[in-house]
Amino acid sequence: MPPMMSKEQSKMKIIEAYDIYKRFQNLEVLKGVSLTVGKGEVVAVIGPSGSGKSTFLRCLNHLETIERGSIKIGGELLVSPGADGRSRYVSDAEVRRICGKMGMVFQQFNLFPHLTVLENLIEAPILVQGVKPEHIIPEAEALLRKVGLAEKRNNYPSRLSGGQKQRVAIARALAMKPDIMLFDEPTSALDPELTGEVLKAMRQLAEEHMTMLVVTHEMAFAREVANRVIFMDNGEIVEEGAPEAIFTAPAHPRTRAFLERML
Repeated sequence: MPPMMSKEQSKMKIIEAYDIYKRFQNLEVLKGVSLTVGKGEVVAVIGPSGSGKSTFLRCLNHLETIERGSIKIGGELLVSPGADGRSRYVSDAEVRRICGKMGMVFQQFNLFPHLTVLENLIEAPILVQGVKPEHIIPEAEALLRKVGLAEKRNNYPSRLSGGQKQRVAIARALAMKPDIMLFDEPTSALDPELTGEVLKAMRQLAEEHMTMLVVTHEMAFAREVANRVIFMDNGEIVEEGAPEAIFTAPAHPRTRAFLERML
């Protein structure tokens, strides 16, 4: 069962994205996507390849810029429509500060190969946030224990399995103390037998009421862990609702067709 949220949590919107448009040259990838996420909520985004799921995630933390629409993170405006309707971002310094509220885990692990596991975790807090090594090292070690990798602290990424690398990537994102975790298909590059250990770490975060927006093809995870499921297709949100409603009685024909292929 998904973790229960209090009424207060469900009212507190920590992500507010409205009418998001994004194109790559002549290809319109997002066509007026709007989504809000409550504090402590776990939202799973599902849909076919090329439907705009990953692009939407990357727009939220400024890895991609949008043409139109508005985004607020933690109540702070990141981008809003200008007088001409086109999006205007806040200053670069404000973008960095607001986007610092979000941690992101990618399909590919993006670990620094020349750094040990522990060094991967402490690098950004020291360089970006100015945290002293004596403060972050115990915290990083605790995060490695949390994801079951304390004994790998001095290993280099090349000595880890794919599942271990992805758990290190999760711990590294958490080392920055984000309010929100974004996951972009975190198990798609893994062999099936390694997927479970990553999903276990994510389930634990959900149980701790971490706000999570998860693009995933793991239907069981979406059904069992998410508070809400979003189905995207062709750059639009086609349907959204409670997992049980989406998986047992999807209202839209496109959702039904997709789930029949996946389940």
